[in-house]
Amino acid sequence: MKKEKWLISGFADEPIDANIDLKKAINDLKKEKNAVIMAHYYQVGEIQDIADYVGDSLALAQWAAKTEADIIVLCGVHFMGETAKILSPNKKVLVPDLNAGCSLADSCPADKFAQYVKEHPGHTVISYVNTTAAVKAVTDVVVTSTNAKQIVDSFPKDEKIIFGPDRNLGNYINSITNRNMLLWDGACHVHEQFSVEKIVELKAKYPNAAVLAHPECKSTILVLADYVGSTAALLKYSANSDKDTFIVATESGILHEMQKKSPQKTFIPAPPNDSTCACNECNFMRLNTMEKLYNCLKYEFPEIEVDPEIAKEAVKPIKKMLEISEELGL
Repeated sequence: MKKEKWLISGFADEPIDANIDLKKAINDLKKEKNAVIMAHYYQVGEIQDIADYVGDSLALAQWAAKTEADIIVLCGVHFMGETAKILSPNKKVLVPDLNAGCSLADSCPADKFAQYVKEHPGHTVISYVNTTAAVKAVTDVVVTSTNAKQIVDSFPKDEKIIFGPDRNLGNYINSITNRNMLLWDGACHVHEQFSVEKIVELKAKYPNAAVLAHPECKSTILVLADYVGSTAALLKYSANSDKDTFIVATESGILHEMQKKSPQKTFIPAPPNDSTCACNECNFMRLNTMEKLYNCLKYEFPEIEVDPEIAKEAVKPIKKMLEISEELGL
């Protein structure tokens, strides 16, 4: 019988029968181990389809805090697995590939951010969820793109705030709240790469299309958008809109759920500057595959671990975010 080999997150080499029904095998393992699969909207479609929960960073954190499963398999990137572990320290948290990092989180080294905070005393520190546990540990409250405006607005207008690490999201929040937060100079490689010229060309080709953009995009992209919002907000807007065509400026994985929600509508991924690509994908998100998900559940490896001392501090701003979000009905 033909065999194919797949890496378990780059650490072990285990053959998988090429004829195996991966969907059935994963579901069987999930039931056997009382596991729950959580997937971000930026995962490939087949992983989204097999997941128990599919959502943005806020939703994943909310589910991780409430689940009664023994094992959480987080199909996303590393910081999402860390967040789940911090919120559920007594549960086993697995990720299909430990190498699934985040360019935005990498743009904010914990030691340098801590030094920046130290150099600006008297400031409230607000960190985007796309950060390491060590950065969260020196943060007062965490935000996601879904709740960032509301949480910033919950502070007095004269509050001195450091916002990190995404300068684009920070600039956007400053512009819609009339704030002047100090911004850490970080960015997401996916949302930095959208091409203004190509979006303008698409808009000319599809004049009735609505441009949807994530606030991690540069301001030059946001000014072209008919609607700016988190992945969950973009999904909701596209489903409720009278428009039938959308140009979507965020990681193209969201188009899978958009198409499922609105099969009669047309969704066009906004292209990056790279002329060889028609859509913009996160290479880290795409490290996760069905084969790795299967091996991850089978061997309960690789497992996310967070230093207990860091976790003790990092959980505080995450819980504060969840509390504020619940109060605001988010």
